Amino acid sequence: MSQKIAFLDRDGVINKEIGNYVCRKKDFELLAHGITNCKLLVEAGYEIVVITNQGGISKQMYSKETVWEIHQAMIETYREYGVEFLEVQFCPHHSLLENCFCRKPKGLMIEKMINKYQLNPENCFLIGDNDRDVQAAKAAGVHQAFEIKSNEDWLPIIQPMILAEP
Repeated sequence: MSQKIAFLDRDGVINKEIGNYVCRKKDFELLAHGITNCKLLVEAGYEIVVITNQGGISKQMYSKETVWEIHQAMIETYREYGVEFLEVQFCPHHSLLENCFCRKPKGLMIEKMINKYQLNPENCFLIGDNDRDVQAAKAAGVHQAFEIKSNEDWLPIIQPMILAEP
């Protein structure tokens, strides 16, 4: 397995950020550049882990089953383009209702992946559309963390990493 990991936030990086919770599969719209960029990363030898806060579960706006259904559709679509995710992790908690260690900006979701796959954080990076994504990466020891605007193409961030590959 590759020891190079790209941690990607979901909403605003992989799929369109709609300004509210994605509560239904029909509201989940993949970003074309997300598919293209993930394919480039895989071709450059990176594994991809999606990490996402899904506090709407805690707020009872949607269920874990709905999130799994959305993620399965995402996984299947990406697979059609030759991209397999190493993992898709989500935190079902909301900071207004619970105190958990997995919700970003805390780093537990990332730390679990680092430990599970015995990764060197120096070989990992994160892209998210919120400062809490960057904070979570840094809390887990991943210092290459990039914040984009929601729905922004993140090719300029990964291009130097891909071009630097032998």
